[in-house]
Amino acid sequence: MDLFLLRHGIAVDRGTPGFSRDSDRPLTPAGEAAMKKNARGMLALGLRFDFILSSPYPRARQTAEIVAAILGGSVEFSDQLAVEGDARKLISELRSRPSGGESVLLVGHEPYLSGLISLLLTGTLAVNTTLKKGGLCKLAVADLHAGPCASLEWLLTPKQLRLFS
Repeated sequence: MDLFLLRHGIAVDRGTPGFSRDSDRPLTPAGEAAMKKNARGMLALGLRFDFILSSPYPRARQTAEIVAAILGGSVEFSDQLAVEGDARKLISELRSRPSGGESVLLVGHEPYLSGLISLLLTGTLAVNTTLKKGGLCKLAVADLHAGPCASLEWLLTPKQLRLFS
């Protein structure tokens, strides 16, 4: 399976009036525009996803919906991709899905996604990676489980993705 991890785009700052809870923060207009360019970069790279699974937080949901609108497909949501999600439960959720998920996009938050990358590469949280807002990682996974089961194929910054758009 090709597992892609995408960090949400640029969101309104914490403490912005009208968004008292972190879980309510949406993308900024600039964040939406940048994600559209990132998604066009994904399209130019020939990426396609069998399904897109996103955190339900607005900034992640909007990011996933932008990608789905440009690349095609629909978005499903999982609380296990939210900031307080549990990576092991997410892995169980992915494993329990019907077959057909050979190319999967997960949309979420930092530092959760970096922790997931580390868990799948090494079985620990020892690998220090950082996904920039709008950054995309590709892992090749032979048999998805909570432990070393993946290899890192690439990690692109948003600026690199936009080079292809």
